[in-house]
Amino acid sequence: MRRRRFIGGLVGAGAGLGLVSASGGTAGAAGAGRPALAGEPHEWQAVPTPEGTPAAQVRDVAAADAGLAWAVGEEGRSGSALGTPLALAWDGGSWTRTGLGHLGFRGHLHSVAGTGAASAWAIGTDTAGATRLLAWDGQTWRERSFPGQGQAGTSLTGVTVDSAGDAWFSGRGAGGSVLLHRDGQGGWRWLPAPPSATTVTPSGVQLSPGGDVWVYGVGIVARWDGSAWTELPGYQGIRAYFTGLLPVADDDLWLVGFDYGVGGPPGKPPGVLLLHGDGSTWNSATSPFTVGMLNGIVADAQGRPDRIAGCDFWDQTRAHYLRWDGTAWVSERGPVSTTPVVMNSLAAVPGSDGGYWAAGTTSSSPYPPAQVRIER
Repeated sequence: MRRRRFIGGLVGAGAGLGLVSASGGTAGAAGAGRPALAGEPHEWQAVPTPEGTPAAQVRDVAAADAGLAWAVGEEGRSGSALGTPLALAWDGGSWTRTGLGHLGFRGHLHSVAGTGAASAWAIGTDTAGATRLLAWDGQTWRERSFPGQGQAGTSLTGVTVDSAGDAWFSGRGAGGSVLLHRDGQGGWRWLPAPPSATTVTPSGVQLSPGGDVWVYGVGIVARWDGSAWTELPGYQGIRAYFTGLLPVADDDLWLVGFDYGVGGPPGKPPGVLLLHGDGSTWNSATSPFTVGMLNGIVADAQGRPDRIAGCDFWDQTRAHYLRWDGTAWVSERGPVSTTPVVMNSLAAVPGSDGGYWAAGTTSSSPYPPAQVRIER
């Protein structure tokens, strides 16, 4: 539901961070493990994926249930030279490529959400910087138009879908709007601008357990309750990026991301951002690691904090997840790999068995031979 990219592309395409470079292609593994029992930590396993054109990465992943999930990103990128959109679909047994040649554009897909075969959306950006909106037809992705498409300053950054089939898109519209709604009957509407009429564009959108819609990003955290906006103090990092918001309640919010700080030498790694909000202030929370990135946060079936996906700068041979133990965030590691593991997204799998998908790439820089990395 939010933008994703290689670490090295965050401060300028191809800049890199002097991190470990990839040494191979797709990481092979034996498929998904059994679901964990209640209260038991999950055992993460790598899941085979189709090989993409290097450099390949997944920027976002979403799941409707145990038998249907989507992963979107980019392949064929080389530094600042963008590649072509990449899409994968999970059918309950394997990940397969979804042909996108009919879309006819170069660029990438960076956000995906869906609740079923007839209710899924993906957002991309082409080489001209224009937003491309896609809808899932049960077999592949088809392009759809949206209000304001093609107008200067109009863009979409993230998407979430509710159980009724309504879709909510963060972005920027005319008059300072930051939230676009498509109802289940196909009607579109840009919501009124927040009271501050901020010029900040949110990076993502999330639904609360009560059905409120939150938009978030650097300088903006705001809640739409169906009739009015409530704005919270926005975090103002120098070079910060927010990749996920978990609204447990109006006075219990988690915000994750990373921050490059103020300048620094070439290749300086980012520091993790893990903030806990009470509705009026944000406080830094303790993370098991502090140098790297946090890329996505999910709730458990009761809407409580659950898992965060991350990349630990000091140990990139495996993903570094955070698990909420009821009082603090504790480490939970993925399987060791022969390549770097950079997870860009995390999704909980709805259903009685639960589980998670995490997706990303095998390099810290947007260059070949990077390949898609997915863990479950």
